[in-house]
Amino acid sequence: MKIIYKKIKLIELLNNEKNLGFVPTMGCIHKGHLSLVKKSKKSTKKTIVSIFVNRPQFNKKADFNKYPKTIKKDIRLLRNLKVDYLYMPQERDIYPNGFTKNIEISSFAKKLCGKFRPGHFQAVVDVIDRFIKIIKPKKIFMGEKDFQQLKIVEEFIYKKYKNTFIVNCKTIREKNGMAISSRNVLLSLKEKNISGLIYRFLKKNKLKIINNDYNNNFIKNYILKLGATKIDYVKVLKINKTFRSSVKKNNKRIFIAYYLRQVRLIDNF
Repeated sequence: MKIIYKKIKLIELLNNEKNLGFVPTMGCIHKGHLSLVKKSKKSTKKTIVSIFVNRPQFNKKADFNKYPKTIKKDIRLLRNLKVDYLYMPQERDIYPNGFTKNIEISSFAKKLCGKFRPGHFQAVVDVIDRFIKIIKPKKIFMGEKDFQQLKIVEEFIYKKYKNTFIVNCKTIREKNGMAISSRNVLLSLKEKNISGLIYRFLKKNKLKIINNDYNNNFIKNYILKLGATKIDYVKVLKINKTFRSSVKKNNKRIFIAYYLRQVRLIDNF
């Protein structure tokens, strides 16, 4: 595995790569990331992973500063999977002239997490756009845990790039059902158990929730009783109406964002 820190060096290395898979990460590599890498290795000739904690997509400086960093472990895990390239740039390499504040993205960015994290999705799309210009990947592998983010990025790429495509990858879960996330390392065992209980409650009652047999206040109060500190939203959306999508007609998903202490978790299914 070649580790690259400089943009110019990376561009030279990738000059003749025609079938490149790209897995963008902010580090703290976990089983979810590794599943993306494995999928990339099966369907592309070579795979590049980036580790870059993207400051503009954080709404609070404290959240950026406390984002978990496990670089030595990350390198070991990626090396074990025989990743071809690992790109770990400095901020000045990605943003030589500062951030793009007025990037145009899907109006879906105003819903769900967009209501609580202003500018977040613009910053995510901006950094992915910058990585594409540097790496020129054929496929980008992203997980459905961040479903809203995935679809906003996919829509942007579909409109702007003819030779780069997003590959949707299933959410990887812990044994108790909670979605695997880098932020899980900030949770206690008790809090992880609470997250599992919340997932199992929603999953078990998915049809009732979709059919409005339970009103939103009942659902939120039940989740708070299970141990959530705060709930940003619990929403049901028709996917085929919201996105340019090939999913089944009237396919519906439950979306949730909630807190355990100061740790914000999201999920959908």
